Amino acid sequence: MSIPIQVVSFLSSRGLKLATAESCTGGQIASYLASVPGSGACLDVGFVSYSPSGKAGFLGVRQSTMKQYGLTSEAVAREMAEGALRQEGCCADIAVSNTGLADGGAHGGSDDDPPQGTQCFAWAFRRPGDQFVTFAETRRFSGDRNDVRSAAALYALSRVEHYFDQLPRIQRDH
Repeated sequence: MSIPIQVVSFLSSRGLKLATAESCTGGQIASYLASVPGSGACLDVGFVSYSPSGKAGFLGVRQSTMKQYGLTSEAVAREMAEGALRQEGCCADIAVSNTGLADGGAHGGSDDDPPQGTQCFAWAFRRPGDQFVTFAETRRFSGDRNDVRSAAALYALSRVEHYFDQLPRIQRDH
């Protein structure tokens, strides 16, 4: 069974909805889910925020976070995922985010850039009172730009159930 099919089955069986907040993957996480019949029951909304201004303006990522940690950071990924869940009209229980560097960057890379293929992820789970339990990871993928983006999108989906299982039991009983 493919990763997107597994995730849709997992979410649907628990009545959960998912939102995405994507940068480097450019909407591929949501696209993989949407390719599965029945995904409309569990895919709530997808945001693509490629630029720093998009991350700040649409997802509420703080400029200070981007400046201190850089765009390819777990701190930015966390704020993206939590920001997606805070959006008015977002009914999702879980948000998955991605930010990273698929190739040498717009300027061919610099000494300050993380290595090519570095991807940061966050998985935020909604709790009562605008609270979240959020997990984050950094991984590095190889290949060309689109290989990295595709691998990152599938990886983001593959960890949804893993992190759901890390929640306290009371949080998991949806």
